[in-house]
Amino acid sequence: MTGTTFAFVNAKGGSGATTICTQLARLARGDAALVDGDLSGRRNAAVLFDAVRALDVAREGSAVATARIAGTTIVELAPSFEAAFTVTLDDVERVASLLEASTSFVIADLPIPFAAPVRPFVVRATRFVVVLEPTLLGVTSARAMLDELHRFGVPPSRVVLLLNARTSGGNLSRGDVERSLERTTIAELPTLVDRGYAKALAALDRALRAIALEPRIEALRPSAHDVVHDRRAEPRAENAPTLPRAAQGTETQRPTRNGESIPARERLKLHIHETLAQKVDLLDASRATTDSAKLAELRAKIDEVAQRILSEHPDVDSADEIARLKIEIVNEALGLGPLEDLMNDPAVTEIMVNGPATVYVERAGKIERTGKRFTSEQQLRLVIERIIAPLGRRLDESVPMVDARLPDGSRVNAIVEPLSIDGATLTIRRFGTRRLTASDLVDKASANPEMLEFMRACIEARLNVVISGGTGSGKTTFLNILSGYIPERERIVTIEDAAELSLAQPHVVRLEARPANIEGRGEIKIRDLVRNSLRMRPDRIVVGECRGGEALDMLQAMNTGHDGSLTTAHANTPRDALSRLETMVMMAGFDLPVRAIREQIASAVDLIIQTARMRDGSRKITSITEVVGMEGDVVTMQELVRFSARGIDADGKVRGEFQYTGVQPQCLTRFDEYGVSFDVRQLSALASAGSLW
Repeated sequence: MTGTTFAFVNAKGGSGATTICTQLARLARGDAALVDGDLSGRRNAAVLFDAVRALDVAREGSAVATARIAGTTIVELAPSFEAAFTVTLDDVERVASLLEASTSFVIADLPIPFAAPVRPFVVRATRFVVVLEPTLLGVTSARAMLDELHRFGVPPSRVVLLLNARTSGGNLSRGDVERSLERTTIAELPTLVDRGYAKALAALDRALRAIALEPRIEALRPSAHDVVHDRRAEPRAENAPTLPRAAQGTETQRPTRNGESIPARERLKLHIHETLAQKVDLLDASRATTDSAKLAELRAKIDEVAQRILSEHPDVDSADEIARLKIEIVNEALGLGPLEDLMNDPAVTEIMVNGPATVYVERAGKIERTGKRFTSEQQLRLVIERIIAPLGRRLDESVPMVDARLPDGSRVNAIVEPLSIDGATLTIRRFGTRRLTASDLVDKASANPEMLEFMRACIEARLNVVISGGTGSGKTTFLNILSGYIPERERIVTIEDAAELSLAQPHVVRLEARPANIEGRGEIKIRDLVRNSLRMRPDRIVVGECRGGEALDMLQAMNTGHDGSLTTAHANTPRDALSRLETMVMMAGFDLPVRAIREQIASAVDLIIQTARMRDGSRKITSITEVVGMEGDVVTMQELVRFSARGIDADGKVRGEFQYTGVQPQCLTRFDEYGVSFDVRQLSALASAGSLW
């Protein structure tokens, strides 16, 4: 038996070659071997095949490991980037020879440029399968890859193209791609969620198996990059493939996105970005840009390319328009692309990207659609990668969700296919450049001075406070403001899933949870940090949000001398907040009686402050409720202050007033113990709530 080897390479990062390789290996049902030749340590194939543990066990004395999973042989050349330096050509040659003799179908997922250790699989490859997306950027990248393989010494007859749609919008037709590259494609795969995907994958499997085994490729150069020169200085061959005219900014053969013709201005920008993709590795460059000199150099290079193309375009002759386009190109290449203007708008509090062509924002609590759009799905993915890469996070088919933050503290969530059906989705929760204060709450009618004075006294008297509310109701913002009442002499430990809090006190220790790595290891949960914080001699513990088993540790901390702690929870009412805490304690995994849990809550929590986003988009404190104890199996509460809405005025604003219920707060005794000054008659200045029933 002599194995036929197929080397899969991405035309551009993220085109889906690894996913296709693993699916083909599964389809083969024991008749194939899968080789993960990626030496960066991402371990995608191991994760997708659930073979991480088996490969680690099989790895003895060499970075190269082989394991048998569900009848399929999995080979991993290196488990980490550091281990890649220990991979020897002899180790790989031994494995390649063994597979060649024992397996009829070898699928190798290889990186570009080909490193020396993967050469045994390169020389054995019957075909090099270039995986590309059917987009303008995909076509440009594929052309560069074909040129790369040719320079490396791979005969054109050994190279085939595989179209991988990945997303349902913005795709060129198969015919357009083949005409542009002047080559036929071996197959076209639809999106993963398409009903025809399995059938198309099976057809690809049959097409590959029909290809006959060919002799080894011996005349390979050491590295494809050794002979790559500046393409501007190279004469173009007469038969060199060219982009469609649409990509060059002309009016013929216009590409479409979602059935709509792409505007000429956007096609021009697409052409510039495609040129930049050939000249500059923008992702690596942005990662490496840590000083102003390097950033200026990179901006100058991008500006030069943009200027040269714009000067040759007859439709752009206005100096203002050229300057405007150049600024957009630089922002899109190095920053957050079309989101840059939105990030600089202080009125925008939330940015919601639903695929490359749809961007919504929230201003003054109202959601509205903008005219912003990304040039392609690839550009959107590049922006997401630019956000998460400095934090050591990743986003691909194996890890399709990620939480991160921007340098200004803005919270970021991204989710991609196959979980996000219509393309990558990006949500940015922005926090203002200026830290809001208590007076801002009064100015925005979110609270009044009497309420804030009462809450100041509660914080100084070290009451344990839970801020409850729905999504986007201002819980974190209000937690930031309340924390400002903590005395500066105290040591504060903040614990968050993604760091958002910005405390003004000098003695603050900020802790942030960490997700698991690609191997499923290294996760640090909020609960772990809460337990660890107890050994850090905190005066106050501030948990950004309780959402799981950490609620039990938080309650125990509140009950064991760490009073004055603050946290937030998602709930619609104060009573719901107690129920949520009860449920979260049960998630800790201990079989505790319900009454015991409620007693813990009743003795730990002193005050619940309810926030809400109103119909007009404003945020308000709708209730201040005191937890007073237990009656039987029920936690008893008393509402002190409430917001009573009175409808909508002529300007569309919610009308209403803050009311005092007349109930005497039990915490007044606590105020006296700590020497905190507060006159309850200040609350009496509020409107009367009347009957509570």
